[in-house]
Amino acid sequence: MNAPERSGSRIPEPNITSFLFADTRMAPVWLIVRLYLGILWLLAAWGKLFDPAWVGSEAGAAVRGFAQGALQQTGGEHPQVTGWYASFLENVVVPNAAVFSYLVTFGELLVGLALVLGLFTGIAAFFGGFMNASFLFAGTAGANPLMFILAILLMLAWRVAGHWGLDRWALPLIGVPGAPGSLFRGRRAGGTGESPA
Repeated sequence: MNAPERSGSRIPEPNITSFLFADTRMAPVWLIVRLYLGILWLLAAWGKLFDPAWVGSEAGAAVRGFAQGALQQTGGEHPQVTGWYASFLENVVVPNAAVFSYLVTFGELLVGLALVLGLFTGIAAFFGGFMNASFLFAGTAGANPLMFILAILLMLAWRVAGHWGLDRWALPLIGVPGAPGSLFRGRRAGGTGESPA
């Protein structure tokens, strides 16, 4: 008896993951997760926007203090901050603290807005998760582990996480990897002078 053949190199998606991460009936659940995470990011950014240690005359002071605190956690039998990340903080972040201060503040703001609006949800969740991972590497827990887990779930559900949001119109317009949207389909066919097959 021959083993069942797969079509091409694709492995079929189990029904449960298809339902959880690709079925529009789950859109209300992902809306709640998305809004919760987006509001957390907006609240984090809001506090920094009006703090001169983050944005303004003393920009970089807060980042420098945060990095110095993380560097103090590199010693001991079980260090909270690994050597490679401490080196990154010491050699890249501290000398460029003002730049990182603006990157963090406006990064949090953009991630929060994108998640609340449901625009490019998967990409916003990726960058939010990236920031959470950076904070975790620096030895800061707080809400970061939960936010990181929610970001991963939103990345997995990117197809429907923004369905009750602007992605409902943006994704069909611009497309997704491997499938250009209506905005680019005409250009591709028209650019070669050939009619689409």
